[in-house]
Amino acid sequence: MARYIGPVCKLCRREKEKLFLKGERCLTDKCAMERRPFFPGEHGKRFFKPSQYSGQLREKQKAKRTYGVLEKQFRNYYNLAAKQKGITGENLLKLLEQRLDNVVYHMGFAVSRAESRQFVKHGHFMVNGRKVDIPSCGVKRGDVISLSESGSKADKIKSNLESASKAEIPSWLETDSSAGVGKVLSIPTRDQIDVSIKEELIVGLYSK
Repeated sequence: MARYIGPVCKLCRREKEKLFLKGERCLTDKCAMERRPFFPGEHGKRFFKPSQYSGQLREKQKAKRTYGVLEKQFRNYYNLAAKQKGITGENLLKLLEQRLDNVVYHMGFAVSRAESRQFVKHGHFMVNGRKVDIPSCGVKRGDVISLSESGSKADKIKSNLESASKAEIPSWLETDSSAGVGKVLSIPTRDQIDVSIKEELIVGLYSK
């Protein structure tokens, strides 16, 4: 499967917003947005008057880059969200939030979504007692996420759990750091999804 392997700090600079793609580094002075808060490239400091289409496109790109999803998969999520009852934009964000790699990140097992995606691919987690190595696997209410035998031996996961703050874990999830177990308490509502994405612009882009 194709994936982006370039410098991720350029993605934040292109959106002119911290997407926290590198975990703890994004909170320090080494963050590229702190040192170079302008578009990457030769003409990055020039002023560009954004159009309506540009604003819609940027929101879509921001969502894709935040959750680490490529275009085809993102479009599939949108099509699924459009078929569900309720507001399409909110349904889209809920589907993205329910990805296993995102849940693992929010539970404190990893410092970034990219790291959690790697942990899942390496088979470090189980869902309801069964090992899952597909980052895009969707979780549902009541699912229990736990460390597999290999995951319980990973020192990086242990250190992440020790430094994770309970205040940072969303209210729709819970984590027992000492046991290395987390649980999905409910499907997240829009108020519980802490991302600065204007989902209505994404719907407007795909509705054309």
